[in-house]
Amino acid sequence: MKTSLHSGQTKATTLPAVNPVLQIIKVALLAALVTFVWALSSTYVWANGDKIVGSWITPDDKAVVEIYQQDGQYFGKFVSLKEPTYAVGHADGLDGQVKVDRNNPDATQHTQPVIGLVMLNGMTYAGEKKGKHNWKGGTIYDPGNGKAYKCTIKLNADGTLDLRGYIGISLFGRTQTWRPQQ
Repeated sequence: MKTSLHSGQTKATTLPAVNPVLQIIKVALLAALVTFVWALSSTYVWANGDKIVGSWITPDDKAVVEIYQQDGQYFGKFVSLKEPTYAVGHADGLDGQVKVDRNNPDATQHTQPVIGLVMLNGMTYAGEKKGKHNWKGGTIYDPGNGKAYKCTIKLNADGTLDLRGYIGISLFGRTQTWRPQQ
């Protein structure tokens, strides 16, 4: 900055010295504020994401799935089945045996019981859109055919979940509605 003098000369104006202690305090306060805002938003996101944590009943009451959170992602496992054993007269002679993941493409999993099987994997909370909470980025596994599909979940206003399993894009898929277990 220059200031004009009466004789046509210019003189440089000096700025006041900055106190280094004040600079450190300002930086520390800014860092604390950013950390506080991040902590609040993370807690809010996890709290809303946890709205799907609990036990859910699949269509036709075929199974109960427990959805749980682990390391910021959501998973679901079968905790009970309407028919936990194979029916009498089963084509492969499995009458009365506990249902297992016999259609899994990995043959080493064919003896894994369906009860306890993690069938919903790696879902992350994606926020709220049009009044519905959304989860995405994971997969849903169908032990009936041994296939895994990309998955999205929406929490409806009535407390039910819409799970959409699809291949490629969501347009090519199927939606199931699960209700909370009382």
